[in-house]
Amino acid sequence: MVRIRMSRLGRPHRPFYRINAVDSRVKRDGAVIENLGWYNPMAKGGEKPSDLNIERIKYWISVGAQPSLTVLNMLAKNGVVDAAKVKAAHDKKVAAKKASEAKKAANAASEKKEEKKA
Repeated sequence: MVRIRMSRLGRPHRPFYRINAVDSRVKRDGAVIENLGWYNPMAKGGEKPSDLNIERIKYWISVGAQPSLTVLNMLAKNGVVDAAKVKAAHDKKVAAKKASEAKKAANAASEKKEEKKA
């Protein structure tokens, strides 16, 4: 699956990110299919904080690429995607995290009971 996510550049304490289309199995700074823009969280004064190739991002989303949650938030701020979609994606991720934590807690409790019985 293709993901739209950021790769980190810059020096220590001065991050700079490129927005890329990559295979989901590739490391954060690994091989890139296409560079779609950049983001500078440390932009000051008259500097642009980001530059996105909106047309190519829309293309990748149309063919099934999944943006990371951070990139999805950035796209919502730039009006590329609907903000409601971003909220739904975030809520889904939070619900999945809570479910996995509850499952781990239940497994730990059952293991503890079995140890006491033995």
